[in-house]
Amino acid sequence: MSKKVVLAFSGGLDTSFCVKYLSEDQGYEVHSVLVDTGGFSDAELKAIENRAYSLGVKSHATVSKTDDYYEQCLKYLIFGNVLKNNTYPLCVSAERIFQAIAVAEYAKSIGANAIAHGSTGAGNDQVRFDMAFRIIIPEAEIITPIRDLKLSREAEIDFLKAKGVEQEWHKAAYSINKGLWGTSVGGRETLTSHGFLPEEAWPTQVTKTEPTQITLRFEGGEIKEVAGESFDNPANAIQKLTELAGPYGIGRDIHVGDTIIGIKGRVGFEAPAPLILLKAHHTLEKHVLTKWQLYWKDQLANWYGSMLHEGQFLDPVMRNIETFLADTQGHVSGKVHVQLAPYRFQVLGIESDYDLMSAKFGSYGEMNNAWTGDDVRGFSKVASNQVMIYERVKESAEGKGE
Repeated sequence: MSKKVVLAFSGGLDTSFCVKYLSEDQGYEVHSVLVDTGGFSDAELKAIENRAYSLGVKSHATVSKTDDYYEQCLKYLIFGNVLKNNTYPLCVSAERIFQAIAVAEYAKSIGANAIAHGSTGAGNDQVRFDMAFRIIIPEAEIITPIRDLKLSREAEIDFLKAKGVEQEWHKAAYSINKGLWGTSVGGRETLTSHGFLPEEAWPTQVTKTEPTQITLRFEGGEIKEVAGESFDNPANAIQKLTELAGPYGIGRDIHVGDTIIGIKGRVGFEAPAPLILLKAHHTLEKHVLTKWQLYWKDQLANWYGSMLHEGQFLDPVMRNIETFLADTQGHVSGKVHVQLAPYRFQVLGIESDYDLMSAKFGSYGEMNNAWTGDDVRGFSKVASNQVMIYERVKESAEGKGE
């Protein structure tokens, strides 16, 4: 009886190779699964399913996880205003670990003996998939043909041709990975430390040139309205904002960071909705949260993003941090006004019933209504007292030493 293997399948060259290699050369019964986290159209999903069956899989499943992806992951990236290295909204990092978890859960549900992915040995995804598989289905064998065989792209193509698979496998100039939380773009420019992607490399071309103003409305930290359109499902609001801002060329950048395996890497990304939402949300928070709420959110959210990037999503400490982040969002409600223009956006201001910048208590640099000059004079004396003592003691001690 053939051993049953679940393969994380995208329909690309690597996972197509895995189907043929595992089924025909290794004798496995291959069950492919694709996890949709918001990056595929219905037509694309159907085409991938057809490709899987044409390659010889025993079964193929599409697991829709877009709403869960938002509820269990993206929501907390917004709550935490998470930007890796103050630049990258974790477009692929968040998506991959979440997909890996879904694949592992699917493998467990159908009683697979083994579980496979098509990652190479050169990037972060191999770690994310391996970790999720080992945690969720530790009894299953993990198979990674591309990594283990150290195959070149050309060798994979030759193998598939020999198996009678005819398809245009030529490598596009740029590698594109589209998802709900942004699109990654890789090419020859990102392999160096100084290149920048040319205009034609970006998936969304600039077609809007006239600036426009939109309003975003948040309730409890979650996006509920975009440009006058209300959404019960925040994932749909994210998609709407992407549609509005993407044609302006907003959200393009190149991130350089530390990979899980210890090397530096660069990746281009196009993430209009995440960058606008995070900036808008953060601006609203600066108006409605206290100084120490903002401080501790920054510390924990940065650590949360790093843990997520490195595949540690399932560590229980992540649930602890999510509880803290969610608890800070009770007053993060209101409107944020944003101007969109070619290649840039600007947060114009906010409106909120919880705005702490209230004229009832004073206007910064203008007028104080809740304290007197004597109050401030006494406060300043007490606040500076210990450092004043420190300086005097230091002067006295150093003077004696002479």
